[in-house]
Amino acid sequence: MTATTLAGAVLPDGPKTPRLVQALQFAVSRGGSMRRLRRKYGTAFTVESLNLGRLVMLADPAEVRELFQTSPELADTPDANLGSVLGPGSFFSITGDEHRRQRKLLTPPFHGRRLRAYEQIIEAETERETASWPEGQAFPVMPSTMRITLNVILRAVFGADGAELDELRELLPKAVRLGSILAVLPVVRRDLGGYGPGARFDRHRRRYDEIVDTLIERATADPRLDERDDVLALLVQARYDDGSPMTRGQIADQLLTLLTAGHETTATTLAWAVERLRRQPGLPERLAAGDDALLDSTLMEVQRVRPVIELTARQVRAETLTIGRWTLPRGTVVTACIAQLHEDPALFPDPERFDPERFAGSRADMYGWIPFGGGVRRCIGAAFASLEMRVVLRTVLRDFILEPATEAPERSHSRGIAVAPARGGRAVVHRRR
Repeated sequence: MTATTLAGAVLPDGPKTPRLVQALQFAVSRGGSMRRLRRKYGTAFTVESLNLGRLVMLADPAEVRELFQTSPELADTPDANLGSVLGPGSFFSITGDEHRRQRKLLTPPFHGRRLRAYEQIIEAETERETASWPEGQAFPVMPSTMRITLNVILRAVFGADGAELDELRELLPKAVRLGSILAVLPVVRRDLGGYGPGARFDRHRRRYDEIVDTLIERATADPRLDERDDVLALLVQARYDDGSPMTRGQIADQLLTLLTAGHETTATTLAWAVERLRRQPGLPERLAAGDDALLDSTLMEVQRVRPVIELTARQVRAETLTIGRWTLPRGTVVTACIAQLHEDPALFPDPERFDPERFAGSRADMYGWIPFGGGVRRCIGAAFASLEMRVVLRTVLRDFILEPATEAPERSHSRGIAVAPARGGRAVVHRRR
């Protein structure tokens, strides 16, 4: 074991290059940097970042299990995270009891009967978007999957269409793009006298808050509110254990979290699914025949080989925290390296091979296959995202033949938070007659 000891702390070893050099290497290629560091230092290493400070990165399943099982009082969401752009009421900002209270309120819309009610919305939005797909010529599917997932989440969150939702369709993609950059590079958020990306994002956020306030007013006055299945209606009616409602600010922040987190990552995974399937002879036709178990396994394998989020983090709140071999001081940000776990041959033999059968008839290791994170911070919309990906891909393969790809696999491209296919998941399709 290679370690560095600092005043009672025991940290994994890591590069000694200047912080700026390390940060630039991660900015250029996060996945490539993690692979290089793992080859040199093993399943744990320490790096320096610009916005999070010292990072201890873990790629050992046993240590990741310990991290996910650690009490939020000892380690919780980092101070610098998406909450800085999503608001103080976002899941990314709240901690402790408040996080538990709000998670309890937001869990019902994404499970059981209510979850199944969204299936028709997902299929209808997929059919509407793919109706204009060109036949026999290459095009990137990611703009389409972005529109599908945005429309689905807007309808699931707010219910029926309207002028406000039309405006949100235009507003949210701009806000998400800017927010992803600001979360990774908070230094560019400075106002600069009303100019720059920070000022533009603040204008988008103010308009979003105005729209949501209008929709909350409308929902509160709706005499049939209790018959609605949309998330906004449920949150307006939701009550904490003491009988108090969520504030409007809390509702706005949490809805923005659901809209952003439930939109781009799912769309990106679907683009990767198309990119991967075009390079798997025979598999698209097997899926088109209606093998739902194989479809689920295929989507799990897509998320294994092309995770759109490459790491998930906690920050040490205790004086020190022991995780496996390491003793970490207060303030240390410790991450589970999702991409590195998914490439571990001890967990997934021959990891570079795309093989959905590895998931056939068995559940994935909840500390080895972690595209949705883990522990109390596991993505609350994981079941919704899985349903959406299943229905979208099933509908596409039912209606279209995917022409096999002859070109090289698409490289990964960082979009700030998510990692997408560099060419947008290019496809050539032919409508089934």
